[in-house]
Amino acid sequence: MIKNSKLCPLCGGYKKTGTTTYSVDIETSIIVVRNVKAKICTQCGEEWIDNKTADGLEKIVEDARKKKSQIEVIAM
Repeated sequence: MIKNSKLCPLCGGYKKTGTTTYSVDIETSIIVVRNVKAKICTQCGEEWIDNKTADGLEKIVEDARKKKSQIEVIAM
């Protein structure tokens, strides 16, 4: 069976390029990253980010953790 990467595996809708907001609550910090590149299902709204973007988000979270920020809001 060939998988179509343009179709949502959850509902069968189409994935479209867009942006999302990523947030994480770690220990005593809340980190919010806006304008994150993602594929978003036009039907159910499910979101996917690629590995490169995920690596960038991990770095942002680690940097905020090192700074001991309570709230960090960043735009990509």
